[in-house]
Amino acid sequence: MTSSLNPQRTIDELKQLRELTGDENGAQRVAFTETWAKARAWFTRLVKDIPVDIHTDEAGNLWTTLHGESERALIIGGHLDSVPNGGWLDGCLNVVAGVEILRRIHAQYDGKPPVTVRLVDWADEEGARFGKSLFGSSACSGNLDMDEARGLKDKDGISLPDAIAAHGIDFENVKASGKELDNAAAYIELHIEQGPVLLDLNLPLGAVLGTFGVERHAITFHGQAAHSGSTPMNRRRDAFLAAGKMSGEIYQIAARSGQGVCTIGSCTTKPGIVTSVVEECRITLDQRHLDSTALAKMLAEAREASETFAQEGNVQVTWERIWQIAPRPFNDELISFCDDSILETCGVSHRLPSGPLHDAAEIAAAGIPTVMMFVQSLHGISHNKIEDTKVEHLAQCVIAFDRLAEKTIAWITSRE
Repeated sequence: MTSSLNPQRTIDELKQLRELTGDENGAQRVAFTETWAKARAWFTRLVKDIPVDIHTDEAGNLWTTLHGESERALIIGGHLDSVPNGGWLDGCLNVVAGVEILRRIHAQYDGKPPVTVRLVDWADEEGARFGKSLFGSSACSGNLDMDEARGLKDKDGISLPDAIAAHGIDFENVKASGKELDNAAAYIELHIEQGPVLLDLNLPLGAVLGTFGVERHAITFHGQAAHSGSTPMNRRRDAFLAAGKMSGEIYQIAARSGQGVCTIGSCTTKPGIVTSVVEECRITLDQRHLDSTALAKMLAEAREASETFAQEGNVQVTWERIWQIAPRPFNDELISFCDDSILETCGVSHRLPSGPLHDAAEIAAAGIPTVMMFVQSLHGISHNKIEDTKVEHLAQCVIAFDRLAEKTIAWITSRE
């Protein structure tokens, strides 16, 4: 750690942001709201003493640029927005730690680092208001589905295009933000883990291998309604019986896959009354894995199981894809740099995939070398006001992330 890096200052500033934009229920920095705008105004005051350029791009992403000897850029990314009643560290940890790294780089290189360093606050990573995560980064990467996003509305009926227009953003032009990536040479992101892996291993930090691919489907079993009193058990065509067998089976599928996860998140029945055998049962299945071949196998096994259970119950089954995204593995060299940075800071590291999606997934999809660093989450909980991380782990993550930034700068320079 260089003498100018001050991890405690990052912790103090995170507490300031919590005080400014939270209440007794947690963080309230939902994107495209007044509280979110207040957080961004606070952020711009943090960097006023660093000779940086600040601007908002066409998608509402906020860029802070410290120009270097080369236009080739290291991008440090995160997000200030939160879910309603969210945690105090989700997303904003990286942005505030990024400010401290900019301070250190400016001091070390007398304002002129060998490469340009850019800190970006992505707009609406959470998708809390309109149900569309990664809005700003997907617009920047070119992957935003414009037709889908154009039709999104919040609970009050306000459309996404109208909501962002109130913040000076022209929806039809958001993909013009892609020019921000023209000189990007590498992207790094720090985040709380949001899960229990590092907690269960009693480790402070981990290097992230990539973000899971996702297959999300609705599975509907079609049986026959019948009176619950007069229909013998052996004569029933019970859609719920077939659907219920899927519950245990997906755990077996996940176990066989290695690092995969499977979740049945909802179940609805028709006619949905206590005096009728279930005629129709619809369940939703979410499957995730870092390896595309393994993910495809998990999906195939789930389909085969559903057909088997349908046949056993004398019912039919249909599938409908809800959403899909490919796995986004991160750059091997940057993963090694991340691992080394953690080892130098903590003496021990761990490599793990990310189940949740992050803006880093969109940047990796754009072909830019990318890596993430995770810091342990107490309770393994996020998107909740009880979200927390030990103070000593916060200090360690700032130090390790700064080391990663410096290693990445050297790597970019060597490739000039």
